[in-house]
Amino acid sequence: MQTENILDTEFKKYKSSADFVAFKTIHEHTRDLSVRNGKPDDISSFDDQGLLIEIMRDGHIGYGATCEMTSDGIKSAFSKALQMTEASQKKSVHKFTDHIRPPSRGEFISARQKPLDQISTAEIYDFLKKTSQKLKSSDQIITAASDAMVIECDQRYLSSNGADFHQNFNIIVNSLSSTAQSGSETQTRSLHGGRGNCLQIGAEHFNLDVALRDCETISHEAIELLSAENCPTETCDLILAPDQMLLQIHESIGHPLELDRILGDERNFAGWSFVQPADFGKLQYGHPMMNVIFDPTVSNEMASFKFDEIGNPAEKKYLIQNGILKAGLGSLESQARSGLSGVANARSSSWNRAPIDRMANINLEGGDLTLEEMISKVSRGVIMFANRSWSIDDYRRKFQFGCEYGKLIENGKLTKTLKNPNYRSVTIPFWNSLAGLTKPNTVETYGSPYCGKGEPSQIIRVGHSSPYALFKNIEVFGG
Repeated sequence: MQTENILDTEFKKYKSSADFVAFKTIHEHTRDLSVRNGKPDDISSFDDQGLLIEIMRDGHIGYGATCEMTSDGIKSAFSKALQMTEASQKKSVHKFTDHIRPPSRGEFISARQKPLDQISTAEIYDFLKKTSQKLKSSDQIITAASDAMVIECDQRYLSSNGADFHQNFNIIVNSLSSTAQSGSETQTRSLHGGRGNCLQIGAEHFNLDVALRDCETISHEAIELLSAENCPTETCDLILAPDQMLLQIHESIGHPLELDRILGDERNFAGWSFVQPADFGKLQYGHPMMNVIFDPTVSNEMASFKFDEIGNPAEKKYLIQNGILKAGLGSLESQARSGLSGVANARSSSWNRAPIDRMANINLEGGDLTLEEMISKVSRGVIMFANRSWSIDDYRRKFQFGCEYGKLIENGKLTKTLKNPNYRSVTIPFWNSLAGLTKPNTVETYGSPYCGKGEPSQIIRVGHSSPYALFKNIEVFGG
């Protein structure tokens, strides 16, 4: 019997066995390929498929999961979910109703021109081989790496209150990097800080002409860094490129606004937050030009969807508007517990994990400057590209980031190339020092497949887009 038929048949058997019952299936087919110096490094393919059962009894939620899509496997998973509800009643935190599970119905198919099942592994490997060879443009390049993770994901959700939706995603993570060496000096330049292109997109992504141009730039800049000066240590103006802003947004906006973290759920693993419930609607998080949105409806971004994984319809919503903190990254469960405004962000990493409050697409809106105009406003400063390292405290307050590539700005002009550029600050003063954003047509979209959180651990995919951003009087330093 096909999986779809088993799901429908077994769901009918169990849907009246608790106050609320939901079945969610996830099937992912992943091809993971890497090429080093023009030679294959790893080529693998794997499938992951299973069922998550969620039930609610007397206001408490329990979960069970199985990869055995049989009557016996589903019976065992349902029994485990019942046991969890019984255990949670002994340590009750909040009693829910099925109002936190919308009866959503519909379908989502991620944007694509050519579905990923229409490109062969041999074609992907050929793309990676040619880009890796292009990256090794000199004997000074000791490692030229080209990688791709190609993911086809299919989800189905059924619930006892009438929800029935299907979502299908084509996802590509493609990275390029060159490591150059001269004597004891080693420098790496990569496509967007090692995260590469992380998009919901089809096989049309593998455009060799565009990729070869990126390879030429990457390898040239890696060699250029070998003879560059260290970033100076001083307080000056700082411009961050969109491929660095992705991590700045992620760490100093995304994580501290997660409502389950604010409620304390993550404090023994991923940390707490400096944000307090009373801050919403009041806290001047940043300069009035700062507008940050949660938007899973954007086409092609890494974490776009029509419904979150409990059926809450996706909507664009301001988290920070005109610099004021407006809403948190909290699912319907966290909204019920906290009384705060949230979003559709109950997400899980796989069929064997319960959905929790997660980022999706967190985007900084553009401003009114061209990049040339922004640079011309700086008498002395540094522009930094592509994250290389990061550190931020458990409350997401103090941070330090290192980048791959920098340029000194003197009297409104780009001058020297700088290696090992780093900066540090504190979240609220940093965002209030914002002094300029480039226009919407400069906004670039990135993402990461490796956002970690939760117990047991969940590694999830997130998206971020941003213009170039100018910050005043930031401490920068070299390696």
